[in-house]
Amino acid sequence: MGIRLIKISAVYFLIGVGIGYYMSTVHDYSLTPVHAHINLLGWGTLTLAGIIYHLFPSVGKTKLALGHFWLHNIGLPLMMIGLAFAVHGNDSYLIATIIGANVTVLGVLLFVINILKNLKQPVEAE
Repeated sequence: MGIRLIKISAVYFLIGVGIGYYMSTVHDYSLTPVHAHINLLGWGTLTLAGIIYHLFPSVGKTKLALGHFWLHNIGLPLMMIGLAFAVHGNDSYLIATIIGANVTVLGVLLFVINILKNLKQPVEAE
């Protein structure tokens, strides 16, 4: 699970940087919220979650981790697509932003529950 999340986060990083590059090229910064959220919730957050799941494999093998993985990676793109339309004045996709945000938050909630419930201090060898 950890390596998969890190690889997906690299794709989010490319998308986030690509949006930033596009905005600077055309001098239109209206997609700044999309750029920031993809970099933070896609690249940064999923990289850290992937590192945690990799360092603590038992935490990454839970149903909570699987739920986090799917909810985060379904909700975030949905939220970002809706937000991209919304910042350009098309509110007909605002529902996608709302649904995507709620799904992403549920994924993050599962991650937090998983960490609090399953992350344990390693037993030191004597």
